Amino acid sequence: MHVLITGGAGFIGSHLAERLVARGDDVTILDNLSTGRYENVAHLDGHPNFHPVIGTILNESLVDKLMERCQAVFHLAAAVGVELIIKRPLESMMTNIRGSEIVLEMAHRYRKKVLVASTSEIYGKNVHGPFKEEDDRVLGSPLKSRWSYSTSKAVDEILAHVYWKEKGVPTIIVRLFNTVGPRQSGAYGMVIPRFVGQALARKPLEVHGNGKQSRCFLHVRDVVGAMIQLMEHPGAVGEVFNLGSQEEVTIEALAKRVLAITGSDSGLAYVPYEQAYEEGFEDMPRRVPDISKIRSLIGFQPTANLDDIIRNVIESLRALPQDADAMTPPRSRTP
Repeated sequence: MHVLITGGAGFIGSHLAERLVARGDDVTILDNLSTGRYENVAHLDGHPNFHPVIGTILNESLVDKLMERCQAVFHLAAAVGVELIIKRPLESMMTNIRGSEIVLEMAHRYRKKVLVASTSEIYGKNVHGPFKEEDDRVLGSPLKSRWSYSTSKAVDEILAHVYWKEKGVPTIIVRLFNTVGPRQSGAYGMVIPRFVGQALARKPLEVHGNGKQSRCFLHVRDVVGAMIQLMEHPGAVGEVFNLGSQEEVTIEALAKRVLAITGSDSGLAYVPYEQAYEEGFEDMPRRVPDISKIRSLIGFQPTANLDDIIRNVIESLRALPQDADAMTPPRSRTP
């Protein structure tokens, strides 16, 4: 199968590309390297089944050309991370909404199947849970940039759904709950690599708010495997699926587990939300997925627990050179 991955040099996209190339698929990635890094896929460079393209999903003619050649699309390209969304809300909205519109329109033009990566941010401030796919969204004021990401991804989901309903484009929506693993950067607010980096550097682990907010974390290999299974399952078309773990942990407890596993004596530093992000920042007290739908369809079950994930991130960060977070010029081929 010839697959196009938008955002293919990103954290999740690079693992997906690696898995697909390894099993013999022909893989084209499209990434503008705004948050992705070419180093994530450099080990695939030169493989006859791997075709990197440096560019943006906002380039309609480029997306048109790549879409015509592929058989299926994993649409992962997006502005992600709380810090990035707050710092560059307009750019983030344009990338997420206009970019998805272009991808879906080209998929319609060439009749291609698309898996759209969405987010648990969809549920907003809803305090109930575990969340089912049909549960209500509860959001704050549209004037708070905090909610722009949730809103933009909701528009993505709506676009995917109506392209399926009205134009027959086979779409699948996957809501990701805190994917973690090697190659993930803590630069945009992702908590586990940030905590691990601070612990290894013997710096206090910065816990935002009071640390009582709870989350669940899923290893990237489980995410990638589930995405491939959904893409290949006819029963997934036209549906939306939560994809995450149900091993719930508070952020404060997570920080303490990172300290224990790393053996660091860094300690914790509690940082008010308005200092970490912006005045009036609103967070979700609890975010746990109901995964019965995806379990029923493809038998999904996480293979890595939280301690496994933390240890894997520690190993990957220890193996990196000190300047590994620096963006370097890509070695790429254009179409």
